[in-house]
Amino acid sequence: MNTKNKIALVTGGSRGLGRNMALSLAKKGIDVVLTYNSNKDEADKVVAEIQSLGQKAAAFQLDAGNVSSFDGFFRNVTAHLEEKAGSKNFDFLINNAGTALYAPFAETTEEQFDTALNIHYKGVFFLTQKALPFLNDGGRIINIASGLARFSFPGSSAYGSMKGAVEVLTRYLARELGSRGIAANVVAPGAIETDFGGGRVRDDKQMNDHIASLTALGRVGLPDDIGGVVAFLCTEEARWINGQRIEVSGGIFL
Repeated sequence: MNTKNKIALVTGGSRGLGRNMALSLAKKGIDVVLTYNSNKDEADKVVAEIQSLGQKAAAFQLDAGNVSSFDGFFRNVTAHLEEKAGSKNFDFLINNAGTALYAPFAETTEEQFDTALNIHYKGVFFLTQKALPFLNDGGRIINIASGLARFSFPGSSAYGSMKGAVEVLTRYLARELGSRGIAANVVAPGAIETDFGGGRVRDDKQMNDHIASLTALGRVGLPDDIGGVVAFLCTEEARWINGQRIEVSGGIFL
């Protein structure tokens, strides 16, 4: 990583939306550090793809729900950055890593709840906190939430409410980090065709058609609909956007 390029840290960057975000950032001339939970091969493919675009990239393992691992994670990342870029710091933090939880409210177990909470809220809270010493002044934080924090689909009570918590947290980040020139925003995708949640939006034609029928633009979202919005929020043109929730859903439930 050379010193002239800005650097983004993207959690969950080996697949789905995170992969698209990482590649979109690279196309904007931004170097990328991405994380993966278990699939190193896929992460390495994304790194190679970013390098083929002329940007620097590296992948590190991270369990986004295991707060006790975060100090070691940042030791590894910052040592890499210091060696390759001459500084431990980076410019953009994109909290994207996540898993699906589909369960009716009445049947959601405490174990399911705790696992989701650790990844989708507690992990975001403390990974961001631990990133602050290494996040450059004037940087950006982008938290990935969900349309499910605004509208309700049965079976997403835990997931949707945790994404709602992330949206509130983001406003506090914007407020408290403004003195450092750091902007914090939320990108809230609608339903997207990826392997997320076993790929059910992508592979269940009845569900796909139903969501498309509820959406003003008449289709389900694709990863390419999301990554460019995240990349835009890391550009100079987006400097005055702060504390905002940007839903990227094609106009569902308007």
